[in-house]
Amino acid sequence: MRRAASVGAGALRVGGVTAFTATDFPGKLAAAVFIQGCPWRCGYCHNPHLQPRQSGPLAWADVMALLVRRACLLDGVVFSGGEPTMDPALPFAMAAVRQMGLAVGLHTACIYPRQLKAVLPLVDWVGFDIKAPFAAYPRVTGVFDSGAPARACLEMIVDSGVAHECRTTLHPALLSEAEVEDLAETLAGAGVRNYAIQTFRAQGCADAGLNATAGAVMGEAALQRIGARFDTFVLRPA
Repeated sequence: MRRAASVGAGALRVGGVTAFTATDFPGKLAAAVFIQGCPWRCGYCHNPHLQPRQSGPLAWADVMALLVRRACLLDGVVFSGGEPTMDPALPFAMAAVRQMGLAVGLHTACIYPRQLKAVLPLVDWVGFDIKAPFAAYPRVTGVFDSGAPARACLEMIVDSGVAHECRTTLHPALLSEAEVEDLAETLAGAGVRNYAIQTFRAQGCADAGLNATAGAVMGEAALQRIGARFDTFVLRPA
């Protein structure tokens, strides 16, 4: 019988929970836990309510109670956000999930290399939201030199051997087709084998300008060239 474990010191700032998802953790039926707080301000963010680093509406104890009730139906738990690695309680929460016999997934923008290094041994799969070629990161995130930690985290994830996927959200006002191809080349050269392109989704986006100018951003020939670089490649429509 699976049993819950103590979360340890600290209190995870939980901004929301999806009790059941079949799409956020490859090959797993999972619960998704959304962590409050993110220092970046990506224009296409569809969870802007999770950006402020404030107390969330749920307590971790309530999340654990939900997981205990649904444990026999779940394969794992994926921590998303916001940016989950900014929460100092994340390792404790992940350890609690593992002690229940559930797999652990992580969605991250790779903002904090030191914190990512601390949790990678607790993670079974990482979904890395890679924004752009590293030099172009500030255009998307609004933060100077934000590509540097992302580059460091990419190397760390690949070197760790943890299963992972890199995925990029596309909007024609933020990334050109040539830049996406350059990014794909960089990722493949770094050892990434699984890549996804996600078309911009207006739902939840607070940027009226981006919502008004969304459209097709990749031609079929470019997608084929990109796909040829990876073991698995997928285009995810909005």
